Amino acid sequence: MVYLEDDIKNFDFESSLPLLSPQRREQALQFRFERERKLSAMAYLLLCKGLREEFGIAEPPLFEYGEFGKPRLSGHAGIHFNLSHCREAAVCVLSDRPVGVDIESVREYDESLLDQVMNGREKERILRSPRPDMEFIRLWTMKEAVLKCSGRGLVDDMRHVLDERPSELITLSGPEGRYVYSICYGNQEVALSK
Repeated sequence: MVYLEDDIKNFDFESSLPLLSPQRREQALQFRFERERKLSAMAYLLLCKGLREEFGIAEPPLFEYGEFGKPRLSGHAGIHFNLSHCREAAVCVLSDRPVGVDIESVREYDESLLDQVMNGREKERILRSPRPDMEFIRLWTMKEAVLKCSGRGLVDDMRHVLDERPSELITLSGPEGRYVYSICYGNQEVALSK
């Protein structure tokens, strides 16, 4: 299930603090700017909402971290989740199999990044697109979602992340094309073997 919130302006960060676990409260307060603190709290509260609605879990979740920093729920090995936020919104995805999500604001991109993070086909798609900025962000979120699903995080060679397509990869855009998010669902067999 996907939970998304993009009403940052009306989110009351101070009122959210008692709803956060001490672990997440500390993480949120480490952000320098209020917007980032709000987004961190929003993403966590989306997770709390999803856990209540989907699994009947009412207590604030605590995280454990994998080898490359991917969070997982302490005490709930069968529930997979991933969080992401950008300037415009926060998103949480819950699943019974490995999952990764990335959300990014659509903005002008630096063409010098193309050779570093996109392969030839992807560069061509971006440069031929009527909205190169949107296509770049779309491909970037797809790559990050795949990597987050696997638990690897960012890798040295981003150009070939999408060469082997995962079982399920979904990409959507927000209102007025302000942001793009991608969700990658891994294989159930992978989830069962861990």
